[in-house]
Amino acid sequence: MKARAPGKVVLSGAYSVLEGAAAIVSAVDCYVIADTSRTSDFVTEEVRAASLSRVPWFDASALRAQNRKLGLGSSAAILVASLAADQLDRTSNLDDETLADCVLPLALKAHARVQPLGSGIDVVVCCRGGTRIVQKAGDVITQTRIQLPPTLCIEIWTAPNSCSTHDMLRTLNEYRSGHSKQYSRRIAEQSLASQRAASAAEFGDAKSFVSALAAQRFALEALGRDARLNIVTGEVSALADMAAEESAAVLPAGAGGGDIAIFVGLRPPSVRLRTLMLSQNHIAIGVSLGARGVHGVGPECYQAP
Repeated sequence: MKARAPGKVVLSGAYSVLEGAAAIVSAVDCYVIADTSRTSDFVTEEVRAASLSRVPWFDASALRAQNRKLGLGSSAAILVASLAADQLDRTSNLDDETLADCVLPLALKAHARVQPLGSGIDVVVCCRGGTRIVQKAGDVITQTRIQLPPTLCIEIWTAPNSCSTHDMLRTLNEYRSGHSKQYSRRIAEQSLASQRAASAAEFGDAKSFVSALAAQRFALEALGRDARLNIVTGEVSALADMAAEESAAVLPAGAGGGDIAIFVGLRPPSVRLRTLMLSQNHIAIGVSLGARGVHGVGPECYQAP
């Protein structure tokens, strides 16, 4: 059996989601496919932690470029697709929601074993699809599907760098342990901006949404500066400064570190900004947000209308 799971992009709430703030995550239409009829010659840590009796083959090339991850959540997508293919091998005719219900708790458990410092929000959106406000309180994750304001122009920009979310979280956790007051102050700034973004998205206020994302850029810069962590790279800061002149926001998508950024504005980037984007080795990729979540592939699987 075959199953597909989408990649994801974190639009809002990086790091603050670990402290209970609302994050906004969207599935993107770049899919990992897993196939139980073929044997995998490589097993990721997350899939190994899921303890499948037989590991499906997978293809994650849609989430990679030039032998590196694009920063679109390939690890979570591989895990979810693999678990879904295994589930469909036992019960083929499952609709998307039922399949996601079966896979999500297993995927979250495996993810937590490998990345105990992570939030699991990428796993949630890989399973459920769409664009969602996600919050984590202890071991409880809640999520609500939303529609972003239609007047927003959102682009995903990749850079020729790769970063490890696991390593970023570990470094930040070490900083938090030794500088709890400073950490709390910085994360409070990010949490406030994250909550503002979630409220603006729910109310369809595009202008306030852009403003809240711009505030997150500054909050993440301050957090990274204090923790000696390159969350917002110099290239992204330069792009964000120019975007601000166009009443738009540029900020890291998720943990940062230079692999992927997002542009959000009320109109597309100017020629001037696009020129700077290219000079900073960033490239806009054509992905759509709000993509379908995990699902089976083939005539024997349930096909959504």
